[in-house]
Amino acid sequence: MNTVLVTSTDDGIGKTAIAVALARTAQQAGHDVGYMKPKGTRLLSATGKTRDEDPMLAREVLDLDAEMHEMEPIVYSPTFVQEAVRGREDPEELRERVVESFEDLADGTDLMVLEGSDDLATGGIVDLTDVDVAEAVDARVVLISGYEDAGTADDVLAAAETIGDRLAGVLFNGVRDSEFDELTDAVMPFLEGRGVPVLGAVPRVQELAGVTVDELARSLGADVLTADASTDAHVERFTVGAMSGNAALEQFRRTRDAVMITGGDRSEIQTAALEASGIRALVLTGGFRPASAVLGRAEEEGVPVLLVQSDTRTTIDRVEDVLGSGRTRDSATVERMQELLTESIDLENALSVDL
Repeated sequence: MNTVLVTSTDDGIGKTAIAVALARTAQQAGHDVGYMKPKGTRLLSATGKTRDEDPMLAREVLDLDAEMHEMEPIVYSPTFVQEAVRGREDPEELRERVVESFEDLADGTDLMVLEGSDDLATGGIVDLTDVDVAEAVDARVVLISGYEDAGTADDVLAAAETIGDRLAGVLFNGVRDSEFDELTDAVMPFLEGRGVPVLGAVPRVQELAGVTVDELARSLGADVLTADASTDAHVERFTVGAMSGNAALEQFRRTRDAVMITGGDRSEIQTAALEASGIRALVLTGGFRPASAVLGRAEEEGVPVLLVQSDTRTTIDRVEDVLGSGRTRDSATVERMQELLTESIDLENALSVDL
């Protein structure tokens, strides 16, 4: 039996979609495949219990009958972290729990796919980082990374050193067309020259990038104040308007495909955001409707304005959660990722199975 643990250098770069797509690809090739996420970190309340959304998606897409408490033996919630730092969680007992669940799920499978955390440090307080888990279950590690510029190589090299000999390879996901040549012609050969195996690079496609403004509005329960501005645009990140108008404009011009969050009474910030081409939508907090001049300008620019009742801090947390979850909540997303992986990377080397 082969075991692959999929981890990442950061959150929000497609780890869940890739992990489930890899498992589904092997499953469709005739292999018996199991899935596990040892530390549940993307949490919600389900039937009275705190559970991670990712194992729920995997169980549905892969048609697994495993119990959730086995697929997710540790709920890595804020309460768990507080208890751990107070010495009320036993690292050895937690490790045994993970291994026992793994062995139960792995029984009768050809391949186990484990989904790691959003970074390599999570779990360190109980000696259960992704590297610790990989060692406990003898797994090879696939590292997912985004790509911004050549400086990304620093993060990848550091992660590769942490993972060590268990690294099966690095997979770059969501790479923009403008960055693709630099990555493939310079950065990937550089990494391989430094002994870091590279599995390939997956291009950025619009339907998997971020969420639409409409999806964001529905997730936030926001009122859309601009009737004529389309909410089909995709947003991948957010910026906060908390400074003067001139400073805000300089900041906004450096971002792209972003939603700007600020108080509904900050007209100068809202106006600055509407002058920046990378701002796709405004989210105004506190229930304060903006000035009519701001709404008129937003209509002219085709930039949706969303109004929420929550305060700015709460709204930032909610937007971060929505964008971090991305669009990996259905089988269609997983199928699209399968297509991209098949076209872009060495799947057999990543999984060590015949496909």
